[in-house]
Amino acid sequence: MKIQRFSRIGFIMAAAGSAVGLGNIWKFPYMTGEYGGGAFVLVYLITIAFIGFSVMVAEMLIGALGRLDTVSSFEELAPPDKKQWKYAGFMGFNGIIIMTFYSVVIGWIFYYLFRLLNGLPSTTDKAKDIFNTLVGNEPGIQIFWHTVAVLIVGYIVYKGIKGGIEKINLILMPSLMAILFGLLFYAFTLDGFEKAFEFMFAPKWEKLNSEAIVRAVGHSFFTLSLGMGAILTYAASLPKNANITQTALIVTFMDTLIALVAGLVIFSFLFQFGAEPGQGPGLVFISLPTILKNFGTLGIFFALMFFLALAFAGITSAISLVEPVVQYLIDRFDYTRTKAVVVTSFIYWIVGIGALLSYTKEWGEMFSIGKKPLFDILEYTTDSILLPLGGLLIAIFVGYILHKDRVRAALEHEMGDRVFHIWRFSIRYIAPVALIFMMLNLMGIIKI
Repeated sequence: MKIQRFSRIGFIMAAAGSAVGLGNIWKFPYMTGEYGGGAFVLVYLITIAFIGFSVMVAEMLIGALGRLDTVSSFEELAPPDKKQWKYAGFMGFNGIIIMTFYSVVIGWIFYYLFRLLNGLPSTTDKAKDIFNTLVGNEPGIQIFWHTVAVLIVGYIVYKGIKGGIEKINLILMPSLMAILFGLLFYAFTLDGFEKAFEFMFAPKWEKLNSEAIVRAVGHSFFTLSLGMGAILTYAASLPKNANITQTALIVTFMDTLIALVAGLVIFSFLFQFGAEPGQGPGLVFISLPTILKNFGTLGIFFALMFFLALAFAGITSAISLVEPVVQYLIDRFDYTRTKAVVVTSFIYWIVGIGALLSYTKEWGEMFSIGKKPLFDILEYTTDSILLPLGGLLIAIFVGYILHKDRVRAALEHEMGDRVFHIWRFSIRYIAPVALIFMMLNLMGIIKI
C-alpha cells in the first residue's frame, strides 16, 4: 500500500510531537528537582548531543531508506543472509505497550482539566487527597477518561498521515509552544525566575551521584521517543530528498528546548512561594496546583494552560505510539486503516483498564503480579528493557549491518566527511555501550 508523504514542516512537527511528551513537561522537571538541578541538566544535555541525536539520525535513516512499516523496513534493508533482522522491527509494538498506561495518564490530565474549572486545592494535603482518591477509589471515572483518550487518539490516527497526524501536529505543536512560552514570559516577571534559572543551570556537583548520572542518560534517550519505531515509521513518510541530519537536529533541539522551558516555568512558580523543587512525581499533579492557588484567579488560568499543554504533549506523542502497529497491520496483512485502528485501540484500551485497576484499592490485588501493580510492570518493562533494546538494535543495524557505503551515500553529503565519521563512531561504539550499560543498570544487574 502506498504510504502518504508528510510535507517537510509537517514531518518536523509530527516528529517533534512524537518526541515532546509527558516526559518533557512532567518527568523532566521532577527528575531535575530530585537530582539537584544544574549538574543533572548538564549530563542530560551532553547525552542528548552525543547519544540521542546519533540514534535519532540512525532511526530516521532506516525509515527513509525502507519506506515501509518497521518490520518490513528492516527486512528490506538487511542483506540477503541476514533477513532475520526483520524481527528487530517488532520494536514498533513497544508503543502499544506504552499506550496501555500512557493513555491512562492522559486520562488523568483530562480529568484535571475538567476539575480545575471548580478551582484549585488550597493545601498540599487536599491536592494529595484529590489525586489519591482518583487513582485509588474512582475506577469508573478513570475508565471514562481513559476511553476518551483512546477515542481521540484513534480518530486522529484513522484520519491518516496527511488528514490526521500531520494536521493535528500542525495545530497542537505550535499551540503547545505558545502556551509554554507564554507561561515562561510571565515567569520572567517573578522573583522566583532568577532562582529557577540558577537551580537549573548552575551545577552543584556534590549532588550529582551515580544514580543521577544513569537517570539523566536514560531520560535523555527516552524523551526523544527512540527505540519504539515511531520516528522510523514517520520517517518512512518523509518527503523524498529530505535532509535527515538537519531534520533530526531540529527535532532534537525542539524537544530539548521544551523540556528546559517547562522546567523553568515550574521552578519559577515553586521558588516564588518558597516550595521545595525535589518533590518527585507528584510535582505536577499535587504540588504545582497548590502553589498556583496563591495566584488567585490568575492561578486557575495558569493551571488550565499548563494542563492543556500537558494534554497536547500527551496526544501528539500517543498518536506516534499507535501509528507503527497500524502501519504494520496495513502493510503486512492488508488491513484497512479503519480495521487496523480499531484492533490496535481495543488492545491497549482493554489492557489499560487492567493497568488503572491495578492501582485501585478494590481491584489492585487482582491486577497485580507478585504484589507489583500491572501499571508498574508495564512501565518498568518498557523503560528498563524494551526501549533501550530497541535503540540498541537500531545502533547495531545501522552501525554494523547496513553497508557502510549505503549509509555514507545517504548521509555524508549532509554532514560532511569529518562529522560523518564522528557520527558513525558514536553509533557503532558510544551509543551501544551506553545503552547496554543503562539497560543493565536499570535492570539491577550492575550498579555504580
